[in-house]
Amino acid sequence: MRRAICDALRPRPLTTKQVCGAFEDLDRTTVMMHLRVLERAGLVVPVRKGRERFNHLDAMPIQAIHDRWIGPHAAHAARGLARLKTELEAADDKQKLAAD
Repeated sequence: MRRAICDALRPRPLTTKQVCGAFEDLDRTTVMMHLRVLERAGLVVPVRKGRERFNHLDAMPIQAIHDRWIGPHAAHAARGLARLKTELEAADDKQKLAAD
């Protein structure tokens, strides 16, 4: 549910009422609980404008996780795929030469 809330906030900040409207199967209290957890985790930053509370997604913690944990693994996988591509192209070139 919290990932779904983050996904809803990705394009633009939403008021708490708008977030609740996006999750009609949940009551307002439950949505507020999830927003508080996301706020404590540093993923949602609330900004009050008059009587409304706009919830902004802070992507920096997500980026930090990506850089620390996902990025190195993705780079390793990309190197492996590049090496496989090179080997397959070399094998294809050998087949073409043998066929001529």
